[in-house]
Formats: sequence, C-alpha cells, structure tokens
Amino acid sequence: MLKPLTELIQEVAAHVRAVDAHTAREEALENNGIIIDVREPAEVAANPSPCTTAIPRGVLEVKLPELVPDADRPIYLHCATGGRARLSAEQLQRIGYRNVTAISCGIEGVCEALVDG
Repeated sequence: MLKPLTELIQEVAAHVRAVDAHTAREEALENNGIIIDVREPAEVAANPSPCTTAIPRGVLEVKLPELVPDADRPIYLHCATGGRARLSAEQLQRIGYRNVTAISCGIEGVCEALVDG
C-alpha cells in the first residue's frame, strides 16, 4: 500500500529540526548559514523569495555539495508550505550534512521574514 505524502512528512518531521522563517533568518545571519529555496523553477519565478539560493528538491543532493562542501555549515531549507523542506532536510542528513533545518512556514511567511527582518 502506498503511504500518503502527509504521513511521510509527519514521519520525517520527527527527525528534522524546524524553525519559523524569522528564527531561520536571525540564525543564518549569526552563523553564516545559507537559505535554500527547494521549490520548482516555475514556482520561484512566479513568487521569488529574497536572499535565498534556489535549488529544486529534485537536484538538491547533486547541486548542494558543489555550493556547500562543508557538512557542518548551517543550511536552512524552505518551500511553499514546509513539506518539501522537511523531506529535503532528511535527504541532506542522509548524505552527511549535520546542520540542516527546515523552515516550517509557507512562502508568504518566508518572504515577509526575509524582506522585513
């Protein structure tokens, strides 16, 4: 039987650190963290998020090691609702990143926090 996506996200959430966008912004400024937008290119084009690097979830494990070779550098992930960010965080932990956090709010909250501070 197939597992519903909502159930999978709930399972992953138990093993992934998550914070709101304001906390992520503050932490990233203090710890040289990087904020990654894991949405698809069309989503990013339609509603870009400021001060982030866009890497779609489908290629994250391939592209991120080139951009962030340090497994201890703080990485903050966001998407449209928080679900893909959590799934992405789990995948990055599996490949060896040790300081990964999902941003728990949706894109509106991310844009507000990154613009307004």
